[in-house]
Amino acid sequence: MDGARRHWDFADPVSAAGIVDADRIIVASSRALSLVDLRDGAAQILVPLEADNLVTRSNDGRADPQGGFWIGTMGLNAEPGAGSIWRFHRGELRRLFPDITITNAICFSPEGDLAHFADTDRSTIWQVRLDRDGWPAGDPQVFIDLNAKGLNPDGAVIDAQGGLWSAQWGAGRVARYDRQGRFDRAIDLPAPHVSCPAFGGADLTTLFATTARQGLDDPRDTDGCTYAVPAGFTGQREHRVILG
Repeated sequence: MDGARRHWDFADPVSAAGIVDADRIIVASSRALSLVDLRDGAAQILVPLEADNLVTRSNDGRADPQGGFWIGTMGLNAEPGAGSIWRFHRGELRRLFPDITITNAICFSPEGDLAHFADTDRSTIWQVRLDRDGWPAGDPQVFIDLNAKGLNPDGAVIDAQGGLWSAQWGAGRVARYDRQGRFDRAIDLPAPHVSCPAFGGADLTTLFATTARQGLDDPRDTDGCTYAVPAGFTGQREHRVILG
């Protein structure tokens, strides 16, 4: 990639992607996981994703340290409990956790031994221990409960020091929590619906955050923009998806 701005069109809505190599990514659409060639946009379906369930679509997703790709689904109208967390690993797609309303915050510890995910509807982020192949090795445990604060966890990312950065829908901020789930600090943004953070820049110390206009009666010019701010922490490089 030469750094030029490019775009690719898809037949179905898409929500998440993972890097395979310099020329290919895995893309989650409302009906499938597909392998996309960035050079010409050609897409090859790898595996259907709840293709027989017309109520759901894909949502948050991320590659894990062991080469798998985690993807969450949710109801088209956020139907209660309609979504699930899935993992695609070396050709196998397996449902990990069902009965989730709005799947979000899929991210992994620097050591690769812990996975995190959220149900925005329940204002909760969970943590689950992983085995050496990246599969859950037990039941998820509550990591951060935001109900008392009235906060809605959307997308999240974990930095190289193990801190979890949570985009908080409706609160206009990205908040950092330490390895024990304790609040550390927050970065305020000029848009209420912050949807997902990511680290970037040459040294991975810039925090990028997307925002949305969805649900705003009178959106402003600052809504729906992507913001970049110095994080004061270094991010992890995104992991690669291993296909076989």
